[in-house]
Amino acid sequence: MSGAPLVVLVGPMGVGKSTVGQLLAGRLGVGYRDTDEDIVSARGRSIAEIFVDEGEPAFRELEKSAVRTALTGHEGVLALGGGAILDADTRALLTGQRVAYLSMGVEEAVKRTGLNAARPLLAVNPRKQWRELMEARRHLYEEVATVVVATDGRTPEEVTRAALDALELKEV
Repeated sequence: MSGAPLVVLVGPMGVGKSTVGQLLAGRLGVGYRDTDEDIVSARGRSIAEIFVDEGEPAFRELEKSAVRTALTGHEGVLALGGGAILDADTRALLTGQRVAYLSMGVEEAVKRTGLNAARPLLAVNPRKQWRELMEARRHLYEEVATVVVATDGRTPEEVTRAALDALELKEV
């Protein structure tokens, strides 16, 4: 499976995909890539600006394309945006990949993100909206996951170790 990522990280916004992804890449001696960063770099604008200016459907198309490109062109650790799994084609592309779903509860989400306005999908009633997002997405994260790694109450280093163990990967 040449050209495919060693590990793909999925999970809700603020769960620590970027932080854990960078730690995992370092421990495994591979590169790190984040599809949200790919989109920001290509568009020269933040995710929030794209949402506001172009709308969620336009962003989801950009995301779908970024994920497809990264899945075929990156052999290290790949972090996907929180909503990437909403697309059925993207979920199909994740079949056969080594996917770690980083999970967390709403109280942990509040602690980590403050559920702030920089998150365009959480702007009005953050706790309620986060719960609704997770109700809509949890089964999709679980559908694509090879392993589930709970992050509640764990440091990024502890989550990284748990992910390595769950995925049965050896550090370099």
